[in-house]
Amino acid sequence: MTQEFALISLDFENAKHYFNTMISQRDSLYIRAAWGFIIVFTIVRLIYSGFFLLTPDEANHWQWGRHLAWGYHDQAPMTGWIIRFSTFIIGQTETGVRLPSVLAMTAVSGYMLLIALKWIGPKAAFNTAILANSILVFNVGGLLATPDSLQAVAWAGASYHVACAYEKGAWFQWLMGGVWFGFGMLSKYTMVIFLPGVLVFGLLSQNHRNRLTSVRPWTGVILGTLMFFPVIYWNAVNNWNSLRHVAYIGGANEAFSIHLKYFLNYVASQSALLSPLVFLLVLGAWVLVLLKGYRRLEWIYLYLALTSLPMVTGFALLSLHTRVYGNWPSAGYFTAAILVAALFGGNSQKVLKKTKPSIGQKIWPWAVGSSYAITAFILIQAVWPIFPIPTKWDRTINEISGWRDLGKKAGEVLKTMPNPEKTFLFGLRYQTASELAFYTPGQPRTVSINRWNRPNVYDYWWKDKDIIGWDAVGVTGAPDSHKTILNQVFDRVTGPIKVPVFRTGPFLRVESSEKPAKIFYLYRAHGFKGGLVWVPPTGSDIRAN
Repeated sequence: MTQEFALISLDFENAKHYFNTMISQRDSLYIRAAWGFIIVFTIVRLIYSGFFLLTPDEANHWQWGRHLAWGYHDQAPMTGWIIRFSTFIIGQTETGVRLPSVLAMTAVSGYMLLIALKWIGPKAAFNTAILANSILVFNVGGLLATPDSLQAVAWAGASYHVACAYEKGAWFQWLMGGVWFGFGMLSKYTMVIFLPGVLVFGLLSQNHRNRLTSVRPWTGVILGTLMFFPVIYWNAVNNWNSLRHVAYIGGANEAFSIHLKYFLNYVASQSALLSPLVFLLVLGAWVLVLLKGYRRLEWIYLYLALTSLPMVTGFALLSLHTRVYGNWPSAGYFTAAILVAALFGGNSQKVLKKTKPSIGQKIWPWAVGSSYAITAFILIQAVWPIFPIPTKWDRTINEISGWRDLGKKAGEVLKTMPNPEKTFLFGLRYQTASELAFYTPGQPRTVSINRWNRPNVYDYWWKDKDIIGWDAVGVTGAPDSHKTILNQVFDRVTGPIKVPVFRTGPFLRVESSEKPAKIFYLYRAHGFKGGLVWVPPTGSDIRAN
């Protein structure tokens, strides 16, 4: 009998070892597959980044890199700094401008993977990698050279290190959290919303509340704030113009009112950028954690909710008053995506102690599949238009089409001017001026005449006295600008040269009779009289000095 029990015990141990080995192999496969997803999508984005022209905002951020400063009118300076470094290394190309965003998204994915792997499990890490690389706004952020991508890596990095700090209380983790917070503030001002979320978590979590009585977390906050000090200084010596601009787009210039017009647009934009089903899963995950299950869950679930929900709900509240752009809360969705992957990507029964699959888990494969389909369609359509979408609905035709042809034509016209050395290129919007700077041969300095539009970074780079009396070649979107506005700032302006832009694609041919998708108008102007600076429509405008 003893021998039989020994054999049974041995068989049990062998089975246990075999089972553990199988689990270990499966977990290892999940981890390798997750990293594989990240690497493959990084390569795809890197290749894709060179296939389309810079958007106007990207060209503007590239201009920041050519005019290094501690701050810029529109936003914090990190985007300009890092584009300057990137283009110095690999050249003044679309890929050179976008490389920081591509690498930032890789780092974001890595941090998301680490969070899921450390506190939830290998399968959640794998599901996180699958979901993150499917979402449209994440892919756009991982391609376009904007502050969003740099803020995203700061948000993800700070989320990881602060979670480690709450768990262990180590100096290094609190300081790294502070460094990433400072990096985020140098990238985009809305990084400040990260602080209330992690503070509220510390106050709500009984197991972590005592961490806030230590000097360590506050030292991290001070470190991040010190990193941001150059931007504060720049604003102080420039009449707080950047903060004025942020306040303006945040509705500070409008009479206080509450309405649903912009709120509904905001909800629709979030649904579109995430894909409708993923957006529903995000909302469902927050509800489960905050209203139903967080007391029964591991602390990381509440932490993920509080590092995502404040960003999204904060802008939702703002949208009740003024227009909010869809990308503004995007950084908050990275930790929300981990939450969704953990709750609905195959772990919901275990996490929420359910015996049957939840509704969210049933939606999960459809959400991921539809998200990939939407993202693939838009990224392909942007570069290789397959479907003849009406021009008024096709943002790509306005955002990324025609700039190289415009720059080439502007360079040709510039050579015909009486004194090209005393002739400047201009646009009436900073976006147009920046595209001219990038795509005109030789990448010359350009001017934005802001008199009729709004203040922007060009106000710091050019003064009237720099170019009084010069001739110019400029671009507008109207055929009569020489009669309506340009004659106010030049002695003489000749009629425009048309630069038509046609939609092209693998299945679209340009016929001679086809109507252009848009038309640029190039003007030869002589004798600049002054008038670069924006003229406020009213003295009460918050942007007025």
